[in-house]
Amino acid sequence: MQSGNPVLNKNTFLDAASGAVVSRGDEAMTINGTVNKTGFLLILVLVGAMYSWSQFSGPASMPAMLPLVLIGAIGGLILALITSFKKTWAPITAPLYALVEGLFIGALSAIFEMRYPGIVIQAVGLTFGTMAALLLAYRSGLIKVTEKFKLGIVAATGGVMLLYLANFAMGFFGHSMGFINGHSGIGIAFSVVVVVIAALNLVLDFDFIESGVNAGAPKYMEWYGAFALVVTLVWLYLELLRLLSKLQSRN
Repeated sequence: MQSGNPVLNKNTFLDAASGAVVSRGDEAMTINGTVNKTGFLLILVLVGAMYSWSQFSGPASMPAMLPLVLIGAIGGLILALITSFKKTWAPITAPLYALVEGLFIGALSAIFEMRYPGIVIQAVGLTFGTMAALLLAYRSGLIKVTEKFKLGIVAATGGVMLLYLANFAMGFFGHSMGFINGHSGIGIAFSVVVVVIAALNLVLDFDFIESGVNAGAPKYMEWYGAFALVVTLVWLYLELLRLLSKLQSRN
């Protein structure tokens, strides 16, 4: 039971004391319960995003957007870490994560929309279209989640995260990896690769959550599974925004 999603790992469904899969009979995790909670979290993301979006009124409002971006990014990271280490808190921390992440996404989306009109609706459509297509492919058996497939996606995801961390660290010294944010052919190709990796993480998440359901994981893991899916969807949406902005900047 392995996933490229950093909030899902082989110990996610295990009891810390016994090391065994936790099962609670009728109170066990279900697919429908996870789907419903995922939908609820996405609504909360939308609520947060709409609030941030409503605060944006053009370049003059940029200073007011910075606190929303910082609160969303830092608050989302803290809540994600808390949820990852305290899975039993997911019914509380997952909704809070969705709200603050919505603040971040809304503010960032408004800034992108100002520069590239129409980009947000394109990114949203592609995000959910990709999720639907991959879910259909997974459920139909078109995509087989083998151990080699899992290992490849986990390794690729780790590589991308290391590149982003290295680029962030280099920024303190006035340097950066040009292809990450650049609009050149190499920059666009890099973004395409990252979008594909982010999308394939959804497949791993579907498989991982299904494994938890089959193992009879406890009911609160529905919140945790929904949280994990939202984490991946947010990442995919942001990478699509980046890719679309690079493509439009070349027009």
